Amino acid sequence: MSVTVRLRVLDDGAWISVNDQRKVSVSELWRVSAADFCSCELVDFVVENFQAVSVNGRTIEVIVYGQCIACGATGETEWLPVGRIIDGEFTVFDQSAVRHTYESGNPEINSG
Repeated sequence: MSVTVRLRVLDDGAWISVNDQRKVSVSELWRVSAADFCSCELVDFVVENFQAVSVNGRTIEVIVYGQCIACGATGETEWLPVGRIIDGEFTVFDQSAVRHTYESGNPEINSG
């Protein structure tokens, strides 16, 4: 059974909308494993702007612009998971979880 999910970047990159409801916002602090972003072993990343949103299977993923609060590096990440669709409903990942970047092979991209 296939479930249709509407994904959008809203308010000039301030929100990720899932099925027309604002679900993920900027100004959050994420723990990110991204050796290509900066020299920090684990990046304490402040999300400043969502660049793109996509679905990869059941996982909702984003490319974000932000800053490492430890070293000050700024820039865009590779794809990061933010949540999953379970039984047709969006479930956001725990903010304290370490997120791992990767290159998405999924062409279904929606950017704001």
